[in-house]
Amino acid sequence: QVQLVVSGGGSAQAGGSVKLSCAASGDIFRRCQVGWYRQSSGQEREFFSSIDPYGGTWYLDSVKGRFSLSRDITKETLFLQMNSLQTEDTAVYYCAACTLPRGMYWSQGTQVTVSS
Repeated sequence: QVQLVVSGGGSAQAGGSVKLSCAASGDIFRRCQVGWYRQSSGQEREFFSSIDPYGGTWYLDSVKGRFSLSRDITKETLFLQMNSLQTEDTAVYYCAACTLPRGMYWSQGTQVTVSS
């Protein structure tokens, strides 16, 4: 059974950094694309980054150059390093796996709040 657990949310100042982790089970990184989503208050959930089983990454333009993905396959963990944070990055963040962007498996959300 696949489970995804996100950790690492919190608060940061604009220009600061936060690192999120998505811990998976079920050998998911070898089988599926894994992605990051976020949802700001009153907004639709936004798909903004992903990594495929071969290590290929994709980023939405709004986060490109500021956010980066890395993973530890042996620990089945995906990391999202968020730098140069902006107040617009304030949102609840999720990871999801398989059949993206719809996502077959979802984590719980974690709040990231960026203040000016």
